[in-house]
Formats: sequence, C-alpha cells, structure tokens
Amino acid sequence: MAGNTFGTNFKVTTFGESHGIGLGCIIDGCPAGLEINEEIIQRALDRRKPGASINGKLNAAVTARKEPDEVEILSGLFEGKTTGTAIALEIRNTSQHSADYGNLATTFRPGHADFTYDAKYGNRDYRGGGRSSGRETAARVAAGAVAAEFLRTKGIKITAYTIRAAGIDAQKRNFDEIEQNALRAPDNEAAEKMQARIEEIRKNGDSTGGIIECVVKGCPVGLGEPVFDKLDAELAKAMLSIGAVKGFEIGDGFAAADSFGSTNNDCMHVENGNPAFDTNHAGGILGGISNGNDIIFRIAVKPVPSIFKPQETITKNADGTFQNTTLEIKGRHDICLCPRIVPVVEAMTALVLADFYLRLI
Repeated sequence: MAGNTFGTNFKVTTFGESHGIGLGCIIDGCPAGLEINEEIIQRALDRRKPGASINGKLNAAVTARKEPDEVEILSGLFEGKTTGTAIALEIRNTSQHSADYGNLATTFRPGHADFTYDAKYGNRDYRGGGRSSGRETAARVAAGAVAAEFLRTKGIKITAYTIRAAGIDAQKRNFDEIEQNALRAPDNEAAEKMQARIEEIRKNGDSTGGIIECVVKGCPVGLGEPVFDKLDAELAKAMLSIGAVKGFEIGDGFAAADSFGSTNNDCMHVENGNPAFDTNHAGGILGGISNGNDIIFRIAVKPVPSIFKPQETITKNADGTFQNTTLEIKGRHDICLCPRIVPVVEAMTALVLADFYLRLI
C-alpha cells in the first residue's frame, strides 16, 4: 500500500491500524532547535480522542470507545529540543473490541472502504477498518501538533470549528466559545440545538454530517507554488485525504460561481505604506500563493456510515462470488464526526503550511 507519506520538506509518514497494537508517525524535516514535548502533543490528541467530553458533559456526537491516546516520543529530541533528525511518535491502542467486527470479515459495510480495499488488495483488516478507520487520524494530529508548534514560532495561528451540523448553522463566529460546547462550534446557542438534534438522530439509530470552517491568521505572503503545488490545491488534497471529507471550498468557494468579477475581485489599496486588500473573497490565496490575508476554507463532512439500522449490502463467498445480504452494524461509533475532525483539520493545515514555509527558507 503506497501513499502513507505526506509533504515534501516537512514530511510525515503514518502507520498503524484501528485495532492493531498501535499507531504512530515518523516526521522527517523538522528543523533543529524547536522546543517540543509530549505534553504539547498530548493536548492536541486529547481534543481528538474517542470518548472525549467537554466540560464533563456527555457528547452525543462521538463514540463511546475510551482510548487514552498517550503519545510517546521515541526519537528526534535532546534536552527538550528537536535535533533535526527523524522524530518518531507512537500511540498504543488499549480499548479494541475486535469481536464487534466479526460479522464483517466477508461482508462489506455500506459507505465504508471495505469493498474497495478488498477489491484492490484482496486482504483487508476488517476490525474497525484498519487503515481506513478514522482512528488513523490520531497519528496525523500528533504530527500536526509538532508542525503547529513550529508555525507558532513564526506567528501563524490555525483555528477550525464546526459551522453546521445536523442541518443547523452557527449564527456567529466567537472563537472563545469553540471549546465550550460539544460540537466545537463558535456559537454556544447553535451548538445546543445541534446537540439536541444529534441526540434525536442517535436514538433513531442514524448519523449526520456537517461543515467545518478553518481560519489561518498570520500567514505571510509567498507560501505556495504557482502551478501544480498551489497552496490551495495542497490544502484541498490534505482535507480530502481525511476519510469523511467529501467537499472543499476556499474563500467564497461555490458562491463565487454566481457572482461577478466586479464583486468577486479583492481590490487593493496602500495602508501604512504596505499593500492591503479591501475584501477577502479569494480566501487568502491568489494564483496558488498566499497573499497575506487570512486563509479561510470550509470542508463538507459526510454522515458517519456506521449506523444502527439494517442496510442492504453484499457478502463475498469463499469461491469469490457474491450474494446479497442485510447488515446490522454493532459496536461503538460516532454519530457526527465534526467535533473530532476539527483538530484533524487543524493538524493537516499545519502540515501543509509548515511544509511550504520551509520551502521559503
């Protein structure tokens, strides 16, 4: 299986499966001298880990699986600073209920990668989906925490949050409220409505999706290359590499299709002797290169495919033929992925920006 490595200068290779011994990553290209420790990485992992609650309240959106997601730094540090050599991070699995997936050895779950993995490789880890499981993102978040710490030293801040879930929109953008509610929405009132609706959906044995927005502040002019390595193209690749993400837009996105050049163009002026933009319809990127404005993009998150309703699917027989069947999924599953994908979005954004920043040096 190829495609386990992301990045060029700041390069990350992830490994591990949902129900294996553990997961982890190798970071190659992190500059020497960066102060980093397990506590910084652990804070990021704690926001993504299963079973997490906010302010001690049950989160109806997420799985009941309990994992400490404790990270261990195996290499690449000396006296609290990076040495410039490869950084190895490991996260052990401790709460696998593999028996919950016994009926999936030859049956393909609708909406999952079961069929395509089996068709391509002929041998798949059906326990939680193996590499196709959302748990794979733990390694991304660990690596992203290192990238984010590097970017922090350069004055770059990444903030993601849920703006829509279960058909309910956030009406405001108050970043102080993001970590005050179960949906990681910048609107506590809207989050309460989202949570109530998700609880109804959970009781009905179904799932739901949503939209996550991400804002990058402090990004300098010049990140990105103008042809195949456009900054927005790499961000799109990073976001669409997250299993549940089915759409990406930057700036005005698809709304730009119904606008005019006279209203969509970001006119410029001089402010304190420096170039400045009147608006930010482009989302902070022009010609694939950051223009100094805030980078703003959104992703669409599909409903969780593992639902507790009977679904029509197929089973693969021992002789390679197929037959129709009805599947009822068991186990512990998220209802809405948005709150747990928020830190993954931030992590992947950090990996992209760190990679491009190092191209400037």
